[in-house]
Amino acid sequence: MMKVLCTSVDHLPATLVDGERAFTLFRSAKRAGVGTIAQGWRGSLKRKGFAPSAQAWDFVQFCLSVCAADLCCLRSTSADGWTRTIELTVGLHEPLRWAPWKAHVEGMLKFLTGDYWTLHFVEGGVAPPNGRPQPLAHDCISLLSGGLDSLIGGIDLVTGGRRPAFVSQLAHEDSERQRRYATLLGGGATHMQWSHGISFSGSREPSTRGRSLAFYGFAVMAASKIAGRPVQVFVPENGFICINPPLVPGRVASLSTRTTHPLFIAKLQELVDGLGIGVRFELPYRFKTKGEMLRECADQALLGTVASDSTSCGRFRTYNRTHCGRCVPCMIRRAAFLGWGTSHDRTTYAFPSLVGSDKSSGPDDPMAAVLAVLSVREQGLDRFLGATLAFATAGERGDYRRVLQAGLGELEALLQADGLL
Repeated sequence: MMKVLCTSVDHLPATLVDGERAFTLFRSAKRAGVGTIAQGWRGSLKRKGFAPSAQAWDFVQFCLSVCAADLCCLRSTSADGWTRTIELTVGLHEPLRWAPWKAHVEGMLKFLTGDYWTLHFVEGGVAPPNGRPQPLAHDCISLLSGGLDSLIGGIDLVTGGRRPAFVSQLAHEDSERQRRYATLLGGGATHMQWSHGISFSGSREPSTRGRSLAFYGFAVMAASKIAGRPVQVFVPENGFICINPPLVPGRVASLSTRTTHPLFIAKLQELVDGLGIGVRFELPYRFKTKGEMLRECADQALLGTVASDSTSCGRFRTYNRTHCGRCVPCMIRRAAFLGWGTSHDRTTYAFPSLVGSDKSSGPDDPMAAVLAVLSVREQGLDRFLGATLAFATAGERGDYRRVLQAGLGELEALLQADGLL
């Protein structure tokens, strides 16, 4: 059992339970062995006119606390080298409001990270910032990561007459790119770029399955500045990646992320509704492949000038901020460009071809993709998918099945073009 406590400096106990990791929210405790989350952020929000409801603020505190636990609890020390058992105590401003949602949130986190979570919601959260309210002249929120899907999402919203405020989670490789895209789409002045600012001594868990929760927390914070309820929060991600079917049986690690899985988003929506937070999470591209998003983007001319500049790679840092060309996100990107028209892809890839791929550069993703395509050819799509679509309603299952079939088709065309099939 890995124990983590996240609370305000004022509620930090004088002595910690043996083996417990502790973090303080928004201020440093200046104590050895105690980490800090988003130091100085609350004061910055107040100065910028943020005055979120207690419910929205507690949701943010919860999201950041989960991120801290996810980062400091190493999978390598767990019994099977992957699945952790985490007991997280979160200090909230209104903990009683969360009490009925304990089991729901524990199940939601298990689905997201694959771990066993026990949660305790206690007194000790920081009070919400009480800035002088300054509503934003926007009508929705759109997540902007620096990736291709979120770029297309922003283009489609603006072209369709919407006025999105863009929210980004700071990423060293993409921060400048995020600002450039927000400016390009007319939202540069109000672009919100925030970091979870989680700081502690010791090793960090690299899998970061829970990191996406910070993004959703930031979206809720940004939505508190927009008039009207519910505020739509657009999560632009193609349907193939949303569902992320395992390419080979038992595939885990970073390929099975469920950050934008429709079932996770539904559980998240149920939570915010239950807490009385007026946001509506939208997955506008859950029934489209990445290739279809490219081909159907509302401003083809604009997309053509910037698409190659976006990032998709799961090993971007490994190759000195260059796309590797062989990880699953890179293959899906290359396959999407191939379907859109090869002349559009001016991305630099460390490995422009899938031929010659092996384990030396990480998991052999091209071989996994080959095995998946061959499995579908031999056994049919439904046998390959197994229970992957068990979450879907009868009315939507056909649409999800179609997007997975089309996504595998795009991958198959890339494998054939590179001579692997």
